[in-house]
Amino acid sequence: MAMHRRAARSPGAARSARPAGWSGLQGRPRAPQRPRARLPSVLSVRSVAGQFLVLQVGVVLLLVVAAVVALVLQGRSTSLQEARQRSLVGAEMFANAPGTLSAMKSADPSALLQPRAEEARKQAKVNYVIAFSPSGIRWTHPDPRLIGKRVVGSYADALAGKVHQATYNTPGVGRAVDTMVPVTDTDGKVVGVVSVGITVKTVNMRVMEQLPLLFGSAAVGLALVTGGSALVSRRLRRQTHGLEPAEMTRMYEHHHAVLHSVREGVLVIGGEGRLLLANDEAARLLELPEDATGRRVTDLGLSQPAAALLASGRAVSDEVVRAGERLLAVNVRPTAPHGGPRSSVATLRDTTELRALAGRARIAGERLQLLYDAGVRIGTTLDVSGTAEELARIAVPRFADYATVQLRDAVRRGEEPDGTSLTMHRAAVRGIRDDHPLYPVDETITWLPTMPQAQGLRGGHAVLEPDLRAARGWRAQDPERARRVLDFGMHSLITVPLLARDMALGVVDFWRSEQDPFTEEDLAVAEELAARAAVAIDNARRFTREHTMAVTLQRSLLPRALPEQSALEVAHRYLPAQAGVSGDWFDVIPLPGARVALVVGGVVGHGLHAAATMGRLRTVVHNFCALDLSPDELLSHLDELVAQMDESENSERVDGGGAQGEGAGITGASCLFAVYDPVSGRCTMARAGHLGPALVSPDGTVTFPDVPVSPPLGLGAGLPVETVELELAEGSLLALYTDGLVEGRDRALDTGLELLRGALAQPDRTPEQACRAVLDALLPDGPLDDIALLVARTRLTDPDRVADWDVPADPAAIAPLRAACARRLAAWDLDEISFTTELILSELVTNAIRYGGEPISLRLLLNGDSLICEVADGSSTSPHLRRAATTDEGGRGLFLVAQFARRWGVRYTARGKVIWSEQSLEGPEAGPERAMGDMLLELGDVPPL
Repeated sequence: MAMHRRAARSPGAARSARPAGWSGLQGRPRAPQRPRARLPSVLSVRSVAGQFLVLQVGVVLLLVVAAVVALVLQGRSTSLQEARQRSLVGAEMFANAPGTLSAMKSADPSALLQPRAEEARKQAKVNYVIAFSPSGIRWTHPDPRLIGKRVVGSYADALAGKVHQATYNTPGVGRAVDTMVPVTDTDGKVVGVVSVGITVKTVNMRVMEQLPLLFGSAAVGLALVTGGSALVSRRLRRQTHGLEPAEMTRMYEHHHAVLHSVREGVLVIGGEGRLLLANDEAARLLELPEDATGRRVTDLGLSQPAAALLASGRAVSDEVVRAGERLLAVNVRPTAPHGGPRSSVATLRDTTELRALAGRARIAGERLQLLYDAGVRIGTTLDVSGTAEELARIAVPRFADYATVQLRDAVRRGEEPDGTSLTMHRAAVRGIRDDHPLYPVDETITWLPTMPQAQGLRGGHAVLEPDLRAARGWRAQDPERARRVLDFGMHSLITVPLLARDMALGVVDFWRSEQDPFTEEDLAVAEELAARAAVAIDNARRFTREHTMAVTLQRSLLPRALPEQSALEVAHRYLPAQAGVSGDWFDVIPLPGARVALVVGGVVGHGLHAAATMGRLRTVVHNFCALDLSPDELLSHLDELVAQMDESENSERVDGGGAQGEGAGITGASCLFAVYDPVSGRCTMARAGHLGPALVSPDGTVTFPDVPVSPPLGLGAGLPVETVELELAEGSLLALYTDGLVEGRDRALDTGLELLRGALAQPDRTPEQACRAVLDALLPDGPLDDIALLVARTRLTDPDRVADWDVPADPAAIAPLRAACARRLAAWDLDEISFTTELILSELVTNAIRYGGEPISLRLLLNGDSLICEVADGSSTSPHLRRAATTDEGGRGLFLVAQFARRWGVRYTARGKVIWSEQSLEGPEAGPERAMGDMLLELGDVPPL
């Protein structure tokens, strides 16, 4: 088969129809001849193959000659460079050889240097090695007759201590590459010069030795290229098949048939914009007249864009133009680059149906992209109104010109909606214009049963109103507003109920005014958008419910109002986190002796568990404060209690098989506890894993006291808690806060503390003003953590309202002490409670004398509407209240104190204890109580405690 194909392509096969022996040149028959060899026909310069061969051989020959010349020049340059290097190396070696310097400094340098120079010349294969003195007298030379004579040429560089290299005509040697190297003494003085040279003739001989190889390589290359060119020319002639006019005509006919049978329009347009050729498909697509050939394209009645494009002659690819009712994809290419005349070829394809399919595919792709974007952008926040706004934003203008979202009020509050109510609250409105006549945001709407929204809620599916002017039911809600909606240009509506878990949360309405009316195909997109938004709104609703519950729980656990006390002026702020509550809390707890405890703490985590844990810790702190513990003792007990609570919850979680994270422990709680005494002006504080306070002096200077920090609560492992005692001037501000105020995701702790310093650095500012300034400076837009802030201004008790006495350990001292106390009460205008006070202090002092230890002291403190009596002693034993039997001679002291005082208690100090009582200034008048006192006095001294 391969042989048959080659025979079919041969020129002889193409001319097989001619009679045998016919000669076209002589016009008569001739004898058959043997086929001539192929090579002579290839070498004929009249054929394209022969011309191609001659041109290619000529070019190759020129390239070969140029290459040979370049190689010769390069070889000569390389040889000269090599000669310079050898000359330099030889001169350096001889000049620096051992004995050269000493020989030059000897009495007869020639006798010593000449043998060495000749030996070095032979070994280095150089033409000469000449050593001469600084004055130019030769010491050595290949020609002994020139020894002692002056050298020829300049050697000033060598005398200057430099290496000199040049090409000279050396006597007795000829032209040579010469290198001069100075020989210097230890002091740097030039003693002599060594000159080594290689003749140019030697260099040229090395180049000539390479010429045969170069010419041989060039000849081989030329032969190979010539043979290759001959083979290429032979193949070129074979591929043209030696076609004659008949074969060319037949080929043209074939091309013509193909041109008019293809389903693609083909136009050939001349350089002047005239139509040279148009196939049948082009005539059909463009509706060309019969005489279109030869006329200008602009005169054929084509559309202006199509005519301009075809006449321009510029190259375009798949440019779509309209021709009547068709959309044509046009490709134009110029023919000049391909050897033809200046013209262009245009091809046309009918893409009308393809464009329609592409349009539908584009619309489908846009809808898919819209639904994808809706899944990504709707529900980014857990806010019900924000999610409704996201739904309206994603729908306009990609799906509708206007979108409104209505939600039931229960949904906005986080509650489950009533499925029967048609009253809704407009939560979001979005449109391409702001002057629309639709109901605004926050409007309450009650849908009538005839409204499409009510129909959608009843049926649980989308309702389409493709022509609002033709629809009547939707106008009954508000005829005047409906008229304005139509006048505004809104013509189509789709309303979809927002359904989640079989609950109707609300309704979303899609309106169109500029876009084409909604169709049945748009219902699926609208329902999918509403379904995705409904799930996000329901999640936000449930989060709102849980968040509201957690906030309510947390606020119920926090102090609703600060207790009355006279030691501090206090202001506070509490802000729950945007994403949920956590366990931050604060407290102000009055303590005996007019003192006040300030507490700020936090529990790591968010949610109901953190809020409940915070309530537990706050209750525990209140209970410990009732024991009047010092800050370090209170935090130590609190740390131990938190550790026990943690262990208990962990064991319950393991025993109950709870999942990880359920009922998580409270490890990570922190607390700052401070006690301020207005009598002394001292503040004692300690902290466990919490940030230290900020202190603002009366002049506005802000400092952060160095309070020793202990591990967080539950992690202390029994380590001691350290305290610090500060003496605060009256009018100082003490700011206690949680880390949510100064630290955030995009703000470092140091930055937050500096902002806090700047916000507080203002003298004569009330705590309320300080709270506002701090929140204005540091509050983020959406706090990710709870923020608790407590600011207190210190006050000092007037010394005139305090009375102190040192009590000797002698019962006889009680009477003078009572008299002194009576005088002080009279000075305070408290005669009405004088008897009761004397009775109480007598009982307390007697108890300290009999059962306590020295030193003993008494202090009366007038604090607001109460009188505080404090008896301190050096013993740590604590009395207990009990009911004495009728036969007991003692044991009624504390009972009497408890009856006459509003409160009483015991607190321990570093040196013992303090028993205190607090009386109301509105004391009882003389009456039965006075008679009881007289009776007790008649019986003798007051019974001991």
